[in-house]
Amino acid sequence: MEKTNESSDLSHFEDVKLTILMPCLDEAETLAVCISKALQFLSRTKISGEVLIADNGSTDGSQEIAVKAGARVVPVPEKGYGAALMGGIQAAKGDYIIMGDADDSYDFFNLEAFIDALDSGADLVLGNRFKGGIKKGAMPPLHRYLGNPVLSFIGRLFYNIPVGDFHCGLRGFRAEAIKGLNLNTTGMEFASEMVVKSALNKLNIAEVPCTLSPDGRARDPHLNTWQDGWRHLRFLLLHSPRWLFLYPAVFMILFGLTLVTMTAFYDFTFIPTVSIGVHSLLVGCFSFLIGSQLLSFAILSRQHALDEGLLPNTDIQPVLRFFSLERILQFAGLIFVLGIIGFVWSVSIWAKLGFGPLEEGPILRILSISLTIIATSVQLAGAAFLASVFRIRRN
Repeated sequence: MEKTNESSDLSHFEDVKLTILMPCLDEAETLAVCISKALQFLSRTKISGEVLIADNGSTDGSQEIAVKAGARVVPVPEKGYGAALMGGIQAAKGDYIIMGDADDSYDFFNLEAFIDALDSGADLVLGNRFKGGIKKGAMPPLHRYLGNPVLSFIGRLFYNIPVGDFHCGLRGFRAEAIKGLNLNTTGMEFASEMVVKSALNKLNIAEVPCTLSPDGRARDPHLNTWQDGWRHLRFLLLHSPRWLFLYPAVFMILFGLTLVTMTAFYDFTFIPTVSIGVHSLLVGCFSFLIGSQLLSFAILSRQHALDEGLLPNTDIQPVLRFFSLERILQFAGLIFVLGIIGFVWSVSIWAKLGFGPLEEGPILRILSISLTIIATSVQLAGAAFLASVFRIRRN
């Protein structure tokens, strides 16, 4: 029988308090020293624990190095940073899990701050490299001064999370709390997903300082600056319909309504030499149309996220249910009729004038507003039907 690195007797894992988890893809240069530091921490603090390596298909002998160093190895065939960590989290025996990269950039010998925060009731404890210290050469300037600060700011803004370092790879958490989040991203954006979904599910999030050192590998890191940065940003946007669609929609609608109101019947004069007229009215109409379309996207994406469990249930769900297909169609039909009335009036007056060039008078203004109302009603009805299609359940 082929020898494996799993113990035949797992009874000694039953009371494991801590799993120190490291994702691994060809980390032969630094893996042993990381495992040694983690085991020394467990020995020094007398915490019952294990060191678990989630191997993502290493071909440099990392598996054998890990077993020889005293770690347990679980193979994770699906590629990706997030996939490796999810596989490791599922296989972990500890009530607490502290995860960190196996490149010797994080200090596994000093993890007391994470344990103390978890013992104090935190569900997720994030390291903050900017508070703990970033040693020379440990982080590229583009990441240190642009990428991480900008993405962390966006995360705080979108989700109201008081976290200064969204993407620190050293973090601890209660295993059951994180397993309950149904994390599913397989790439580097897994780091953002864990923080965002923890916040959306009202988990207790804490932050402690940690130090980042230059990694001990001779090869380049797996991180792709622009591709992985975009994946983080994309995740933050897709899980926040408010900032992606709703807030821009509100701005465009209010801006459009303001221009239309000011110029619906006459030119609006700010000062004797500055006035806005029918051309500004057209800008307002287009702005309103764009805003109404974005608003429908906001509602559709929010409803879809709730139905699929991507976002937790909130007080907005009863409101969304109130706006049924029939109610929206009734409202869309009402404003469609109003638009048609304005359109027919404009065309009839235009016909009396022999369908000549439209001057910047009331006909062009009413025609523009009427067409905007008609387009809005069609968009509204289409969005209502699409929302109903999304909610059809397959057997």
